[in-house]
Amino acid sequence: MASSSSSASNSLYWKYDVFLSFRGEDTRRNFTSHLYQGLKNRGIFTFLDDKRLENGDSISEELGKAIEVSQVAVIVFSRNYAMSRWCLNELVKIMECKEKENGQTVIPIFCDVDPSHVRYQSKSFEEAFAKHESRYKDDVEGMQKVQGWRTALTAAANLKGYVFPNGVESDADCIERIVDQISSKCNTSVSYLQEVVGIDTQLRKVESLLQMEINDVRIVWIWGMGGVGKTTLAKTIFFKLSSKFKDVCFLENIKENKYGMHSLQNILLSELLGEKDSCVNDKEVGRSMLAKRLRLKKILVVLDDIDHRDQLEYLAKDLSWFGKGSRIIATTRDKRLIGENDVVFEVETLLDCDAIKLFNQYAFKEKVPNKRFKNLTLEIVSLAKGHPLALKVWGSSLHRMDITEWESALIRIKKNSNVEITENLKISYDGLEPEEQEIFLDIACFFRGIEQEKVMQVLESCYSGPKIGLRVLVNKSLVIISENNKIEMHDLIQDMGKCIVQMQKHPGEYSRLWNGKDFKEVIDNNMGTMAVEAIWFTYFKKLSFNKEAMKNMKMLRILCIHNGDEYSRMTASSFSSDSNCHDGSIEYLSNNLRWFVWHDYPWQLLPENFNPKRLVHLDLGWSSLHYLWNETKGSWELLR
Repeated sequence: MASSSSSASNSLYWKYDVFLSFRGEDTRRNFTSHLYQGLKNRGIFTFLDDKRLENGDSISEELGKAIEVSQVAVIVFSRNYAMSRWCLNELVKIMECKEKENGQTVIPIFCDVDPSHVRYQSKSFEEAFAKHESRYKDDVEGMQKVQGWRTALTAAANLKGYVFPNGVESDADCIERIVDQISSKCNTSVSYLQEVVGIDTQLRKVESLLQMEINDVRIVWIWGMGGVGKTTLAKTIFFKLSSKFKDVCFLENIKENKYGMHSLQNILLSELLGEKDSCVNDKEVGRSMLAKRLRLKKILVVLDDIDHRDQLEYLAKDLSWFGKGSRIIATTRDKRLIGENDVVFEVETLLDCDAIKLFNQYAFKEKVPNKRFKNLTLEIVSLAKGHPLALKVWGSSLHRMDITEWESALIRIKKNSNVEITENLKISYDGLEPEEQEIFLDIACFFRGIEQEKVMQVLESCYSGPKIGLRVLVNKSLVIISENNKIEMHDLIQDMGKCIVQMQKHPGEYSRLWNGKDFKEVIDNNMGTMAVEAIWFTYFKKLSFNKEAMKNMKMLRILCIHNGDEYSRMTASSFSSDSNCHDGSIEYLSNNLRWFVWHDYPWQLLPENFNPKRLVHLDLGWSSLHYLWNETKGSWELLR
């Protein structure tokens, strides 16, 4: 992966499109909030520190890093901007990054302040500096810092920027023009391409199929096997073309949606129309709204990873739903979903030269490969057959390994050379420590798409070193921390993890259960065993339960059962205990539980002998529970 160093020679990767610098007391509730919303609506990824404490002498390390990895810095100068030492230090950092000539752009906006007041530190800026100089009058370093602030203000005010309001346009038109200018500077695709090998040719081909110069509505499909780079290609195109549209939406990982079709429709309506996140609760209503409300809007939408006809039916059934100039990009592994007359681009595997480059990028990072590894590299790359995910995962797994470990890995890869890539990826799992393997399986089965902070809380209740374990998984390219700090992984990596769990003969011997069907089979047939460590799933239909069902699950550490029907709580419970539960109780729950969540828990009591001394988290929301047990017993010292 490209380095995030601020040196231009290191191919800077922009994490954010825009960094907003502003004085919160002056503009947070008016201009800055409107500007931020305008950028968000255009698909421009903006860093906004909305909880800043501006009375410190220096900005936080986090803010400094955010400035370094932002392609555009927007400075909102207001009357009291210079009163904040925090803002001034932030400004100095921004101008330092600009001086390093790594491609960053700085755009000043003068909000209710004359640019000359900023340039020459007059009026309110003169008052602010009088206070700063008085504060540091006996401090040589402090006075040097004040001079640095003055220099940065003058330099920033000499840049081409905007005056708001300008007395000519309405406030809304002025903000829209500013957003247009910022958008044109956010050539995200260029920075994104710097870390993607072998994509240039394919990108040009897809762009030609989109025919942006024609003012019609069209859909282009990106089709190919798992892990070949469909999403990467779609994301790069999305970044590159976003500035040409006022309303854009990248609907990622559609097939992993667990909350119903209406939840995806809500995302589209929110991103494209600014509707509330929960404006529809029925997919038919959602389809009708999309068809009626978008037909006059020129939009760009990516529907990533479609695997069922219904998804297209309810998200983009007809091109007449969208305004002239709109473009829909859809990615899929299943060619049967593509219309007979639809335009299709088949993603190609990497050429040999690109495959070697990608593998070296992950196996050796920035170092020049040792000659001793050359032949092994060529053999491993040839076995990957140009498959990007395999090259990335194998390269990451072999990073910093010695020559004997490379030779061992090559033997294992060759053994599975005729097996699907999913099975072949298992060598990366085999190289993990036991606890790292367990953490990987938990993430593959339960935690994909969940915020890192929440996942860490669960993992910390079960393992001694989850932070280190997660770092290892990230370093080996098995897990990704997304820009919005969620735990992600590739479909094939997740498939590999689930396959490992499902190698046992029947669900009752799986270490983890993640879908309602398997859980129902285990419960109905009383198949639970000591092997079951974790159960985590969301159900939409009624579940039955028998008293004896969980008696053998004595090693169960996680039990998390969610009701997927958010509206069921307004009516009757969706969970029903069967005829074996005459006394309104449950027979057994594991005392090994650390994480216990059961929404709509159907009984009035917990088991009489339930004494989970290791329990860290308990959530029995919307349950029928009257009290925990008949007599107070046990001590839940670890409960947070």
